[in-house]
Amino acid sequence: MNKAEIYKFITNNPVFFLATIENDKPRCRGMFLYKADEQSGIIFHTGSNKDVFKQISKNNNVEMCFNDFKTGKQIRVSGKLEELKDTKLKEEISSHPTRAFLKPWKEAVPLDVFYSNFKVFSLKNGKALIWTMETNFAPKEEISL
Repeated sequence: MNKAEIYKFITNNPVFFLATIENDKPRCRGMFLYKADEQSGIIFHTGSNKDVFKQISKNNNVEMCFNDFKTGKQIRVSGKLEELKDTKLKEEISSHPTRAFLKPWKEAVPLDVFYSNFKVFSLKNGKALIWTMETNFAPKEEISL
C-alpha cells in the first residue's frame, strides 16, 4: 500500500484503538477519527478531563490501530501527536454532523471554556505497518506517512 491508500483505509475505518503510556503501563482505548489525509495527518479529539489527554500530555508517543474486519487487514500507525489549538478547526469539528454528540457539552459551558477543554490532536510523519493473516510471519515493512 502507498500513503494515499493507507489514508483511504484509515478514513474508511474511522473507529480505531489508541495506545498510550501511563506510569510505564500501556493503556488502550477505542477512539473516533475526525479525518486523515497527507496534509493534515490523522486527526482526532478528546477532552482535557480525560485520562487519555493526561497520558498524551506526559508522553505524546502513541500507536493507533485501524482494522477492516471484512478484509482482515489491520494498519498500525506509530508516531508523536501534536496538539492543534486552531479555534477554526475546533469549530469545524464540533459543528460537523458526525459530532452531534459534542453539542450538549459545547452548549453547557461558555464557548471559550469549551475550546480550551476540547483537545484536538494530529499524528503526522508516522510509521505505518500493514498486517494481514497472509503476511503474519513476513518481515515487517514500515511505510513512512
